[in-house]
Amino acid sequence: MLAVDRLVRSRRRLSGAVLVAVALVLLDPQVAHAEPGVPVPPNGLLTDRGKGNISDADKDFAIKVRLAGLWEIPAGEMAQKKSDDPRIQEIGRDIAAQHETLDKLVRDAAKKLDITLPSKPNADQQTWLAEMRDAEGEDFDRVYIDRLRAAHGKIFPAIATIRASTRNDTVRKLAQRTNQFVMTHMTLLESSGIVDFAALPTAPPPAAATSGPATATKLQSSGTPLALGGTSLLTIIVVALASVAATALVCRRFMQTSRRPYRRQSGRYYET
Repeated sequence: MLAVDRLVRSRRRLSGAVLVAVALVLLDPQVAHAEPGVPVPPNGLLTDRGKGNISDADKDFAIKVRLAGLWEIPAGEMAQKKSDDPRIQEIGRDIAAQHETLDKLVRDAAKKLDITLPSKPNADQQTWLAEMRDAEGEDFDRVYIDRLRAAHGKIFPAIATIRASTRNDTVRKLAQRTNQFVMTHMTLLESSGIVDFAALPTAPPPAAATSGPATATKLQSSGTPLALGGTSLLTIIVVALASVAATALVCRRFMQTSRRPYRRQSGRYYET
């Protein structure tokens, strides 16, 4: 009897450990496939108390996360039914399931921060879902993969901006978690092998440097005289020319004086 009780308790502990592991994978999808030496963000170190000011950008971010789930969950469900490719079906299943978890996270955050979230996809997202409903086979696969990959690429930089700038700890943690979901989804979509990378938007060119010492070209083009040590170059030139002119005048008078005859008288020199 004692052995049976121990076996039951062991199974319960094992089941609890499995549930914890599954929960960690859902909250942090990269945990299951963490590479050696590649760190996984320790989300447990972030607070989630709703402390800090909420900006309009924070609210807009939460709305975008909610909208993503509203169309990507039904899109993933369609992928499981309409695609003939087992890999596409698996991608759709994984992304839909993970968005259900992310959707709960954003709804919990919005409730804590009193942010009103939408209840249906926006017009663009509804158009994309209609495209998927009308497509079949390989056409569906291309529409599904390209639409989702493009959408994830658009929200990816927005997440980074919020993660780096928000003053609210709940939004900060939501942004960090969302970033992990989005990176996972982009990787899953790209694993299909049919992403049209050439059709994705290109990165904007690097912005010109706006800081650092001014160059001569910039100063001249702005109409500002060149300056050295706080003194304008024009002033230095004028002073230098004046010094040369004064030196030349002194030398000339000295030479004229040296050519005049002198006579000696009573031990003195007198000009004649």
